[in-house]
Amino acid sequence: MQKEVFVGSIVYSKAGRDCGKCYIIVRFGDQGYAYVANGTDKKLASPKKKNIKHLDPSGDTNELIREKLLAEKQVFDSEIKSALRAYAGK
Repeated sequence: MQKEVFVGSIVYSKAGRDCGKCYIIVRFGDQGYAYVANGTDKKLASPKKKNIKHLDPSGDTNELIREKLLAEKQVFDSEIKSALRAYAGK
């Protein structure tokens, strides 16, 4: 059963050279694509475009970052990096 993903959802990459890395979804594109960032190598200014099929949802959502992104308030890369710190070892 596939878990739903939203803006602010914490996901893991299942395919590509970034396989296993943890990201937060920052927005959705067209035709099944999501833009993800992790605050270090993929920043908010240039998020990575990933097919949703290649993302494994952790089931968690960072509500603070989600609310800021949806309200179009400024989110810093350091906020994303610290939110993902707990998921880095999984």
